[in-house]
Amino acid sequence: MKRALVIGASGGIGAALVAELTSRGHEVSGLSRSRDGLDVTDPGAVARVMAALEGPFDTVFCAIGTLAAGGAPEKALDQLEAGRMAQVMAINAIGPALVLAQLPRLLPRDGRSAVGVLSARVGSIGDNRLGGWYAYRASKAAVNQVVRGAAIEIGRKRKQAVIAALHPGTVATEFTAGYPGHDKVTPDQAAANLCTVLEGLGPDQSGGFFDYAGREIPW
Repeated sequence: MKRALVIGASGGIGAALVAELTSRGHEVSGLSRSRDGLDVTDPGAVARVMAALEGPFDTVFCAIGTLAAGGAPEKALDQLEAGRMAQVMAINAIGPALVLAQLPRLLPRDGRSAVGVLSARVGSIGDNRLGGWYAYRASKAAVNQVVRGAAIEIGRKRKQAVIAALHPGTVATEFTAGYPGHDKVTPDQAAANLCTVLEGLGPDQSGGFFDYAGREIPW
């Protein structure tokens, strides 16, 4: 049986990913801060919790993130708060990096494996035409670079591994509750889309940035 790991399994998208992967025949392990003490802002906690895992896992999703660390996204430069920006970066960029650092021993050495890290279209520098949302945009641009580097490094020893940044679309969760004007999909639909996209990517696409329909997003 194929095995999958979902980091952030108690969140809206994370819980839906657990259900979707289970429905697709995977044996799924889920980790979260609330249930397992996986605080991705604490390197020691990440190392300790993930050290207890026994691989290999064929599929891994890193579904952690915050929009504004309890505040609101900045609309202008004069709204920037250094502490909050650092917190957003810690959760959205450094946290996934710490998770990825633990993955090589948990992925199969031979055969295909796939790792999807949730990013966001607003992390695209080339696609930014509105400005604002400085901390969130910067953190997602940063995690995209982390994914790119991890794909190169992991791919040297695992030729069939796929590591990708994925944009799930605007998903109807507590995360987006304050933005009623956006077209949203349900967590279940988002999870199905993400699983289908990740399943369809090949090693030659590892290190890329893709949306919920499998379209490549500019950096």
